[in-house]
Amino acid sequence: MLRSTICSFAAAATMAAVSPAALAALEVGAKAPDFTTDAALAGKPTRFALADALSRGPVVLFFFPKAFTSGCTVEAHLFAEATPQFEKLGATVIGVSNDDLPTLQRFSSEACRDKFAVASDADSRVIRAYDAKIAFLPGMAKRVSYVIGRDGRVAYVWESLDPDEHVSRTMAAVEKLVGRKAPAAK
Repeated sequence: MLRSTICSFAAAATMAAVSPAALAALEVGAKAPDFTTDAALAGKPTRFALADALSRGPVVLFFFPKAFTSGCTVEAHLFAEATPQFEKLGATVIGVSNDDLPTLQRFSSEACRDKFAVASDADSRVIRAYDAKIAFLPGMAKRVSYVIGRDGRVAYVWESLDPDEHVSRTMAAVEKLVGRKAPAAK
């Protein structure tokens, strides 16, 4: 409850204190910062390397404030439901927060439904590199999603506190990037 309240307060204060132009993350066309970090998939620790994922296809990289808060859980569920469609387009989905690995191991199973990895950025190095930090809570990520092309460049950015549109917007961006529509979900 306290984490949910903090996450909601942080999000509201960010929107009230910062102009929309100041909320901009990395721009389309920018070189995506490379990173390798500890992650969790299906409750098990793993490593995630952006360069390895990009060698297989585009990457949908989304940052979220805190595991197990209401908006972050909704977003994880939505990405979990869409992950098979992203995979059919050759895209990898990865979530990033500054939660510790044990928390993300649980989150990867419970909220992400064993469909995609979530990376621990405990020192906020990746969050800072992608300009995804909440200004007044330096370790915590804001809700921002990137689509990164195989060339390592940012192809699309969507930033919104509302988790609902992140999946549909990144799916449309991946479809545009690969030049075909995702097959209908079953």
